[in-house]
Amino acid sequence: MPEATANIGVVGLAVMGSNLARNLASREGNTVAVYNRSRAKTDELLTEHPEAGFVPAFSYDEFAASLTVPRTAVIMVKAGAGTDAVIDELVKVFEPGDIIVDGGNALFTDTIRREKAVRDTGINFVGMGVSGGEEGALLGPSLMPGGSDESWVTLGPILRSIAAVAEGEPCVTHVGHDGAGHFVKMVHNGIEYADMQLIAEAYDLIRRGTGKTPAEIADVFAQWNEGELNSYLIEITAEVLRAQDAATGAPLVDVIVDQAGAKGTGGWTVQTAIDLGVPVSGIAEAVFARSVSSHPEQRAVAANLPGPVDELRVDDAEAFIEDVRLALFASKIVAYSQGFDEIRAGAAQYGWTIDLGAVAKIWRGGCIIRAQFLNRISDAYAEVPDLQVLLTAPYFVDALQRAQDAWRRIVAQAAAAGIPSPAFSSSLAYYDGLRADRLPAALIQGQRDFFGAHTYRRVDREGTFHTLWSGDRSEITAEDTH
Repeated sequence: MPEATANIGVVGLAVMGSNLARNLASREGNTVAVYNRSRAKTDELLTEHPEAGFVPAFSYDEFAASLTVPRTAVIMVKAGAGTDAVIDELVKVFEPGDIIVDGGNALFTDTIRREKAVRDTGINFVGMGVSGGEEGALLGPSLMPGGSDESWVTLGPILRSIAAVAEGEPCVTHVGHDGAGHFVKMVHNGIEYADMQLIAEAYDLIRRGTGKTPAEIADVFAQWNEGELNSYLIEITAEVLRAQDAATGAPLVDVIVDQAGAKGTGGWTVQTAIDLGVPVSGIAEAVFARSVSSHPEQRAVAANLPGPVDELRVDDAEAFIEDVRLALFASKIVAYSQGFDEIRAGAAQYGWTIDLGAVAKIWRGGCIIRAQFLNRISDAYAEVPDLQVLLTAPYFVDALQRAQDAWRRIVAQAAAAGIPSPAFSSSLAYYDGLRADRLPAALIQGQRDFFGAHTYRRVDREGTFHTLWSGDRSEITAEDTH
């Protein structure tokens, strides 16, 4: 058996795993053990990166023997059965006090289940969200670890050494216990879906409304990236729109099939929000928009459905583009607000203590949704830690006040011209729903009471009531069945 010289190990050496292992090995104080089910991957990594000083293992016994106590291993394999299989093998060779970290995109409820099962062995299990893709894993990701306080003592210094740095602070924090880390990463990805859909809608409206080429629209996005919309996604949007297809010379965006893929985390975000009773309509519409795009057979048979006669007409291109920018910013604020609402609700449901301001800070660097205004979110939670609705923080109230007229114009123009803008329009509807004095939900509750005796409450007195709809229609007091 090898001598125990490594303070951290990585299991799973596909691109994400190998890049994370290289990142770890490049930081002072770290010696990294590596193991992969296929020996060829391990040999390839050792050959290509001798400078990393990796400690190779070719069995789980060797891997465990190469790690100093407390043994700490990061699993970087595809979420699902593969993760369970690796955990089972590590539990056989690890001892109480050791640490197993799942760095994959696991569903948080799976993490809760795994943590409970592994905890019974005395081993610490940590579900950790890793954001930033292949480049982030290598150069510095945003890290969202859950797990026990005990595990954080060992993991904290290691993770701080490899995380992205924003404004002098490492983009990692101990999010909370058991599934909290993967829950926060799931919501991060949901916000990412919304952000990307909003940007796509902004691009589509500008192109249809002004006739600008993708390269010209790239210049618009590059200019936006200098202001309050500054973010990684705005930056790479400009790069994508500038790209030309080598084979045809056409804009690359015009030769890419308009069917967006998905890995499932956005759907998890929406499903979980429904279970928690949290409206995340902007995120949901972004998920559904990908679904619409991915059904070309339905779009083909529906292509001749009637629509408006007039196309989008823009008299002042610069003013229209500014309206789109403001609508994008306002809708983006809604997406983040909905995401943080879901994190707050999840923490209450599962007994986690999650610092929302700290979450905003660790998303400032390394991750896909990194953006300048995350500082504003962090400031809002620092000022009011129990802030019920992020939109009500003074900075966002002012921003929405500036943007709302443009936002309404854009949604109206898109609808009149038959241009789908589901994320823009649903975000505006959510905003107006929040600020409404009275909603038509009263009628819905009356309908529910009529067909299902689901009861209702009154505005003028306490209690729960039911109308005898099939009888004399008198009102009686009833047990609340909302």
